[in-house]
Amino acid sequence: MNALSKEELKTLMQKRNDWCVSMFMPTYRTGVESQQNSIRLRNMIRQAEEALTSSGMRAHEAKEFLEPAMELVSNILFWRNQSDGLAIFLSRDIFRYFCLPDHLEELLVTADRFHMKPLLPLMHGDERFYVLALSQNEVNLFEGTSQSISELSVDNLPKGLADALQLDQPERQIRFRSGIGGERGTMMSGHGAEIEDVKQNLLRYFQRIDKGLRDFLKERDIPLILAGVEYQFPIYREANSYPLLMEEGIAGHPKGMSLDQLHRDAWSILGPYFQKAEDEALSQLNQSVGTGLTSDNLLEIVPAAHHGKIGVLFIAQGYQCWGNYNEEDDTIVLDESKKPGNEDLADYAAIETFLNGGKVFVVAPEILPGGAQMAAVFRY
Repeated sequence: MNALSKEELKTLMQKRNDWCVSMFMPTYRTGVESQQNSIRLRNMIRQAEEALTSSGMRAHEAKEFLEPAMELVSNILFWRNQSDGLAIFLSRDIFRYFCLPDHLEELLVTADRFHMKPLLPLMHGDERFYVLALSQNEVNLFEGTSQSISELSVDNLPKGLADALQLDQPERQIRFRSGIGGERGTMMSGHGAEIEDVKQNLLRYFQRIDKGLRDFLKERDIPLILAGVEYQFPIYREANSYPLLMEEGIAGHPKGMSLDQLHRDAWSILGPYFQKAEDEALSQLNQSVGTGLTSDNLLEIVPAAHHGKIGVLFIAQGYQCWGNYNEEDDTIVLDESKKPGNEDLADYAAIETFLNGGKVFVVAPEILPGGAQMAAVFRY
């Protein structure tokens, strides 16, 4: 699965070109619906071709432009490694696709920049997390949201303790016995120097894991949870360099956990964590109403986002507002619907807020005061 980093988001957000195609669609991992994944993508590519030609691109150029995406349609290995949503971004010099652990509504946008609003929940790690599952024989990293969890492929991670320490027989260094609690009660056995040797080997193993994760997790502000036998947690924290490692972990041997259980246990820890951030931002919005530091007027919000004035932006789920914004004189022209050459101004405001260091929250429409579809808290 391709990981969507903050650096990657910024690259896509800052891209301006005559032709930028953004495609979003739900995907299914198993069952009858999974057989429709490639058909759905083929249909979206056909729609993209029609949109490009109607905007002035020649038919043969449009086919050539979309060829990288079309190659995915018949890629059997690609379809075997799906998650819950697929996002594809195409321009003359960029082709990126991301298999994401969140359901995405089907949407095609052709404009002079990429459309990013469907990915808003991922921009600040909102309801997105990692689980690092630790055991002697393997290490696995999972990415989850409030709805799902799936395994990531990460280069440079050791395959297990033996690989990390380059030992032929790691069992000579570490011995385990099961306590009354079975997998969840696994403990170290031994005394004195032997236990210290066990801890040192685990520390070296975990340092290798931390090193392998360092580039992958760089510049991300997404919480990380440990899953494993409980005595390992303080040893891993000693090796850890990632700032958003959660204090609480998921106790138990990962091999004994299904993905559903892993997701359930992780969300029981992180649900309150994410809700607290949103509650604090909403409290800031409500307390600032009437002070001149808030607005629910799109005509004010869009220029403010462009000029870096917004500290927190809320957008109601599913909200779109099509039109054009002239950055030179801050004028806005609204359209009733999506047309060639216009853009979703809510998407524009979200991107500008994010790039200027503000926070973006996608919320249920009834949460915002006064029936607003957007609301901003200004920095000044």
